[in-house]
Amino acid sequence: MRLRLVRENTTIDFFSRARIWLGFSMIAMVIAFASFLIQGLNYGIDFQGGTSIRTQSEAPVDVAQYRAALEVLDLGDVSIAEVFDPSFGENQHVAMVRIQAQEGDERIATETIDQVQAALRTLDPNMTFPSVESVGPKVSGELIQTAILAVSLAVIAILLYIWLRFEWQFAVGAVLALCHDVILTIGIFSELQIKFDLAIIAALLTIVGYSINDTVIVFDRVRENLRKYKKKDLKEVLNLSINETLSRTLMTSMTTMLALLALFILGGDVIRGFVFAMMWGVLIGTYSSIFVASAILLVLGVKRDWSKKDPSAGTKYGHIDT
Repeated sequence: MRLRLVRENTTIDFFSRARIWLGFSMIAMVIAFASFLIQGLNYGIDFQGGTSIRTQSEAPVDVAQYRAALEVLDLGDVSIAEVFDPSFGENQHVAMVRIQAQEGDERIATETIDQVQAALRTLDPNMTFPSVESVGPKVSGELIQTAILAVSLAVIAILLYIWLRFEWQFAVGAVLALCHDVILTIGIFSELQIKFDLAIIAALLTIVGYSINDTVIVFDRVRENLRKYKKKDLKEVLNLSINETLSRTLMTSMTTMLALLALFILGGDVIRGFVFAMMWGVLIGTYSSIFVASAILLVLGVKRDWSKKDPSAGTKYGHIDT
């Protein structure tokens, strides 16, 4: 017996409420954009500049005591948060102390870091500091510009690729779906105020690749079926194509999600933000491939009168048995 997530020859009508799905997506994007404008992002040291010191102690973390010990150093805005992780031992207590870059300084001086560590050791002489990361404000500003450029160039390159491989309607649908995924991912980080650093930018680029892979597979089958069923309505062809690739889409998404779930639970707090972004991206990417990209293609329409048959269209994934 072979495992099937969906039965063979499914006939689900994905476009009976196409306007509702598009409306829902537009509302979600507006909420995400509004959250970004009002709350902003909880930038990590990579983008904000400063020093992040990770502490480890056998004594329980008392944020008030940590703050009182550092107040005498007059470092300005200091953020202290206890770190929880299922993999920690019973007497393993971890905290993250984040100190923003001081005005006029590229980075916090080594002497200041030594003073911070000495002040914290007054609470526990055996306290250790597994990691210390420092980024200057000038470097962090350059990282923000580079990150925006990287995501923008990736989206533009995908737009050109889809345009050349298919037609402009396919390209517009795919890129708008990508923008939908990126905006909602940034929005969830803004809403939940999860730390946003370079690892999240890496996750965004990975999400873009994952989402476009799903979309291209659906679009490849759409192009094949448009040549095969020249008299069928575009809505029927889109429904048929999504149903034919649905098993593959769900199998890929679920196996990826299982691996990410294991990393989220067991991988530790250091990569948890990255893994959360990936899990959210897989969920949103699967949704947008089915309901957003194809719905936009339905609205835009597509040319149907190809004079030549392309024997390679859709055959790359035509015989995948999931």
